[in-house]
Amino acid sequence: MNRITAYLLSIASLLTFWSCGKNNPDPVPEPDNVPKDMTLSLSALDVPTEGGTYSLTVTGPSRPTISNPSSWVSITDGTYSNYKITYGISVSANADYQERTVTLTVNSGSLSKTVSVKQAAAEKPADPDPDPAAEPDKSLTNAKASENAQKVYEFLLSQQGNHILSGVQSGGTANNNDNINAIFSKTGKHPALAGYDYLFLQYSPTPKDWSWVVNYGDISAPKEQWEKNGLVSFMWHWNVPASKADWDKGVNEYDFSGYAFYSDKTSFDINKALESGTWENDFILKDIEKVASYLKLLQKEGIPVLWRPLHEAAGNYNIYGKNGAWFWWGRGGAEPCKKLWKLLREKLEGEYGLDNLIWVWTLDVTEGAEADYAAWYPGNDLVDIVGVDIYANDTDAKQRQYKAAVALSGGHKMVTVSECGNIPDPAKCFQAGETWSWFLTWDLENFALNTDNYWRTLMGTERVLSREKMPSLK
Repeated sequence: MNRITAYLLSIASLLTFWSCGKNNPDPVPEPDNVPKDMTLSLSALDVPTEGGTYSLTVTGPSRPTISNPSSWVSITDGTYSNYKITYGISVSANADYQERTVTLTVNSGSLSKTVSVKQAAAEKPADPDPDPAAEPDKSLTNAKASENAQKVYEFLLSQQGNHILSGVQSGGTANNNDNINAIFSKTGKHPALAGYDYLFLQYSPTPKDWSWVVNYGDISAPKEQWEKNGLVSFMWHWNVPASKADWDKGVNEYDFSGYAFYSDKTSFDINKALESGTWENDFILKDIEKVASYLKLLQKEGIPVLWRPLHEAAGNYNIYGKNGAWFWWGRGGAEPCKKLWKLLREKLEGEYGLDNLIWVWTLDVTEGAEADYAAWYPGNDLVDIVGVDIYANDTDAKQRQYKAAVALSGGHKMVTVSECGNIPDPAKCFQAGETWSWFLTWDLENFALNTDNYWRTLMGTERVLSREKMPSLK
C-alpha cells in the first residue's frame, strides 16, 4: 500500500467515526430526582358558602401552569424549586342559592391533571309565613280617616282575589293624565288607577315667564280621574339641597341645581334632618308643610289618595352594598327612615289634618334581601297597604315578591304591585294565588313586553278593572 492510499484510508476511517458519533450521541445523564410523573397535593376542594383560602402543591418535571375559567376562584403563584411549587387558591363567598363548581387544569410539560372546586350554595332564608288565620285589617290605621278614604279601602278589600286594578304613572310634569288617555287610545278603556308624583315640588309653581310649567296647585288631572270613578295615587321623589347654600339659592334665585334625591347626588343627611335646630330639619318641615298644602286641595274635593312616600327605602340591597340605599331617605339605614315615616304621619295627619290619605309602604324586594326588610317596616299600626316595586324582563307571576310582601305584615295588609315595568300577567298571578290589589306601570315607552296588543288583552280581561268598570266611591 502506497502512502497516498494509506492516507485516504485513514481519512475515510475518521469520517466514518465522526459520522457515527454524530448520529448516536451518548445520552446526557439526567439527575436521579427528576419526577417522571406530576403529582398534586389535592384533586378536589369542597368549599363552604363563605369561601376560603387553600394551598395546592404540584410536583412536576417542568414548571406547571394552571388554567382557571372562573371569576370566583383566584390563583396566587409560588416559586418553582426542586421540581415543586405551591399555589394559593382563594374562593370568594357564594351569594347565590345554588351550588357552583369549576375545574382547574394543571399542566407540566406534556402531563395534565385537574382539580375540581365545588362550593356550597348560600342558604336561602325561609319565608316568614304569615299567620294562616290572618286577614287584611278591615279599617285604615287613621281612626279619623275620611269617609271616602274608608270607602276606597273597603272596595279594595272586596276585590282582593277577585279583581286587580289597572294603573299607569303620569309622565312629564307628573301631574297630568297623558298616559291614562294614551291607554284609552290603545284599548278604548282608561286605567282604574292614575299615579302622580310631587317630583317637581321645589319648582311648583314655576314663574309666569317660564316656558316649562309645573303647578301642583292645578289638581285638574286627579280631579278628573276621581270624578270619573278612577282612583288616585301620589308618590314623592323628594328632592333636597346638598347644603344650606343650595337651599338659599333655590329660595332666592329659583336655582335648584343643587337639589337631588339620589344618594350619590346629594350629601343631605337624614339624621341631621331629624334633629331639631338644624337647617336640614328646618328644610324638611317646610317641605312637608308645602306638600301638605297641595294634598289639602285634594282633600277639599273629597279625593282620597293612595299615598306612597319614601318608596324603595332599601331598594338597592346588594347593589350599592347592604343599606347603601339609592335614595337619601334610606341611606342612613332602617331606623332613621322609620322615624321619618312616623314624622310624616304626625305632621300630615296630626298637624295638617289630612284624613284622606291611605298609607302605602313600598318594598323593592331584591332576591336575598327578604330577611332584612322587616327591619325597615314602620309597623302594622302605621301602614295601610304594602306595595312592591317590580322590574323584571318577563310577565310571569311573582311568587317570591308576593310572599315577602304578605309576610312583612303577617298577612294583615293588602299587597300591591305599586310600581312595575313589564306588567305581571294577571291570569298567571291569580293562578299562582297572588291577590295583588293593583298594578301600576311606570311608563309607556321603555318596557318591550307591554305591547299594544298586551294592553288590549289586559284591559279586556274580566278580572282586570278599568276605570269604566269602577263603581262610584263618593
